[in-house]
Amino acid sequence: MSKGHTPSTETRRPDRAALVIAAFLAGFAGLIFWDTSRLAKIASYSGIGPGTVPFVIACGLLFLAAWTVFEALRGDFPARERQEFGPVFWIVGGLALQMLLLKPLGFSIATGLLFAMAAAGFGKRKLWFTIPIGIAICLGVWLIFAGLLQLSLPAGPLEHLFW
Repeated sequence: MSKGHTPSTETRRPDRAALVIAAFLAGFAGLIFWDTSRLAKIASYSGIGPGTVPFVIACGLLFLAAWTVFEALRGDFPARERQEFGPVFWIVGGLALQMLLLKPLGFSIATGLLFAMAAAGFGKRKLWFTIPIGIAICLGVWLIFAGLLQLSLPAGPLEHLFW
């Protein structure tokens, strides 16, 4: 060892944000396990039933929760950038607006507004441009799902012009 060099004795603190994420993952896995236990009562002719895939997903989530706890305790996560709340508010606001407007205005207009607000959250703030594009794309999606696939999506005044 060279003179003046001392081994690093600083202790790493656990990453609290990662521990919260691990707790959320474990809680979500527990919820899926609980729901899967109710599905397991449904009889099926083979060993694979309606609870098999959710059980595998819950096991995967539990594994990810354990791995996240391990990494959080090691403290090796890279430094995170400062959270920008503006884009989050744009996207969450778009989702809320879509939920409010889905019944009265229909799928195309409500989801087109969600598209425009998500684009604004990602930096494209020209709403006069993104709203019509979003509505046109969503109308195409509605026509495919409602017309060709015969699935029921909420129809508004715009959809009634076409169907």
